[in-house]
Amino acid sequence: MPELPEVETIRRDLDKIIVGKKILRVCVRNPRVIREPGVERFKDGLKGAVIRRVLRRGKVLILELSNAKSLVIHLKMTGQLVYPGDAKKSRVSFCLSDGKIMDFNDQRLFAELRLLDDWRSLRFIRNLGPEPFELTPAEFSNKLNSRRTSIKPLLMEQDFISGIGNLYAAEVLFCSGIDPRRPAQGLSNKEKNILFRQIKKVLREAIRYGGSSVDNYVRLSGGRGDYVRHHKVYGRKGKPCFVCKTPIERIVLGSRGTYFCPKCQR
Repeated sequence: MPELPEVETIRRDLDKIIVGKKILRVCVRNPRVIREPGVERFKDGLKGAVIRRVLRRGKVLILELSNAKSLVIHLKMTGQLVYPGDAKKSRVSFCLSDGKIMDFNDQRLFAELRLLDDWRSLRFIRNLGPEPFELTPAEFSNKLNSRRTSIKPLLMEQDFISGIGNLYAAEVLFCSGIDPRRPAQGLSNKEKNILFRQIKKVLREAIRYGGSSVDNYVRLSGGRGDYVRHHKVYGRKGKPCFVCKTPIERIVLGSRGTYFCPKCQR
């Protein structure tokens, strides 16, 4: 699933390219991805609207429109936005005033499109925890103090902190030297501060490289994100740790595959 760096990369690409363009028409090839309203109201509500602003909340994209509505896009596992598109694989195509198409692709039909009067009213967004870049060290530390759960699954809970998923939780914990199985409230103040700094550092670096193209993620251009070359542990089972040469291990934690170095992470 695209995480904060991937969705933020797409947001920045959209902001540069499609803001100010009008949606002339919408072609829906598979209605399953449209969660609300109905297909015809969805199409009618977008037709003629100008894209005014592109926002992100956690892993969700929000396109604010000139008619006071918002197109809310949750890419989930396999959703993609591609511009310019060719409509060959799209589930939904948006025909824009520049004569080009923005395609919404979703191989497995897990993604969600919504046209809302107020995106802030969406339950998923209301329940999101704070953005990583909006937290202070003290706030982050206080949030950890009462949580007994293992630190890695906790970092992935979107109501705890928004935008971090399996990939970046693993990378952040390696860079912090923290075993993913440790209880959150058992971390020392020093470890909490290191973890807080590494969350911001890793996410910023991943954004700089356009995110990680594992599985189905692509940038708006259809190109791949380049942060995969900088992964320290994710997807590296059995390969030597870049620091100590110990083979990277993979375990299942919180029903998700978890990569870590058994020597560097304590």
